[in-house]
Amino acid sequence: MTNASSSSADDAVFGKVARRIIPFLFVCYVVNFIDRVNIGFAKLQLLQDLKIDDAAFGIAAGMFFVGYVLFELPSNLLAARIGVRKTLLRIMVLWGSLTVLLMFVRNSHALYALRFLLGAAEAGFFPGVILYLTYWFPDKRRGRIMSLFVMAVPLAGIVGGPLAGSIMSGLHGALGLAGWQWLFLIEGIPAIALGIAACFVLDDRPADARWLSDSEKAQIAVALRAGRAQQSADAHARLADVLTNPRIYVMSAIYFSVFMAMNAIGFWIPTLLRQVGVHHISDIGWMSGGISMCTAIGIVLIGRHSDRRMERRWHVAVCGFSVAASFLLLPFTANSIALTVALLIVASVGIYAALSLFWTIPTAYLQEGAAAGGIATITAIGAIGGAVSPWLVGTMKALTGSLYTGLSAIGVLLALGMVMLLWILRAPSRDARPAADALVNR
Repeated sequence: MTNASSSSADDAVFGKVARRIIPFLFVCYVVNFIDRVNIGFAKLQLLQDLKIDDAAFGIAAGMFFVGYVLFELPSNLLAARIGVRKTLLRIMVLWGSLTVLLMFVRNSHALYALRFLLGAAEAGFFPGVILYLTYWFPDKRRGRIMSLFVMAVPLAGIVGGPLAGSIMSGLHGALGLAGWQWLFLIEGIPAIALGIAACFVLDDRPADARWLSDSEKAQIAVALRAGRAQQSADAHARLADVLTNPRIYVMSAIYFSVFMAMNAIGFWIPTLLRQVGVHHISDIGWMSGGISMCTAIGIVLIGRHSDRRMERRWHVAVCGFSVAASFLLLPFTANSIALTVALLIVASVGIYAALSLFWTIPTAYLQEGAAAGGIATITAIGAIGGAVSPWLVGTMKALTGSLYTGLSAIGVLLALGMVMLLWILRAPSRDARPAADALVNR
């Protein structure tokens, strides 16, 4: 078989795989992200009903990531052992149930507790899916695939913003429930249904897939082996090697800065829009949806460009620096809705494109035996930024009366993370596989 015909055959089989598993995982992530950040919309009514301030809200938003960090590594190691189908059943049924229970909170302490439990329940979802994709797609195809998966986040904004605005304004007072209570009830149920559906839709490995022919399974296995064959004898195959390797912690620190910025956008866009003069909840929802639509387009374009160039590091860094610049410029656009929205679009496109492309770096670097632990370690340490981010912004707003101080601080930290990416990860390491270093440093 010629190289051209072999490539065409690979395109066909991996296209078939993508069409089978990506849409379902995409929908799961849409629901996941809606349930994670809907507290940002609930806040517009919740604070008054529960009589809490922005600092307390920041703690509540951050408590999610405390639970997330503590249970991330064991959850992902369990996923590698029992398979993704059972893992998604456990995770999604639990998080959907806990989202529904949020409608019953009556004080800040109950809110903190349920947000912590929600984080513990969701732990392992994102890194579990990233691990799952490494079972199906070789390194060279993961940039576009991960961009398609992460595009679920802006779609969650496109759907979630207008949906939250409509629920909270349209159902407020119905059956004696506040709008934010209806929000948690309605948005928690789909996760439970999807968790059950995962058992019937997904297969744990290509070898288990009855919808693939034997020749297609062999083709996938050959492509995956070809990627792994490029690893050096010193590549990280054992979890112990991963946990003692400094590069893993450098990647974790970079992801920490990315996660901080992502949560700043996810949790505070509704408040920022209200602060610059968009007062009606439904208008905030539709405007957030417009920002997310632009983000979805940007993620796909940047992911395709990165795959064509086979370059990751600079794509991530440029996206990160654009987000940092947007955060630092926001205080100067406080009197303009249009300029604020423009900067939020740049920041949103940049952070989610950086998120999707970042994960092509560690997944190219880790062997299969260490992938579960390595991905979970990076995600868990990075997710600490998810806990710090809303707490930092909320506390700074309570102290200074402005969101911009906390956002500017996060912008500086993100810029430092991008400097680490360009500087510390620039040189190949003796214990890293050559193919990964070529991809990262190209």
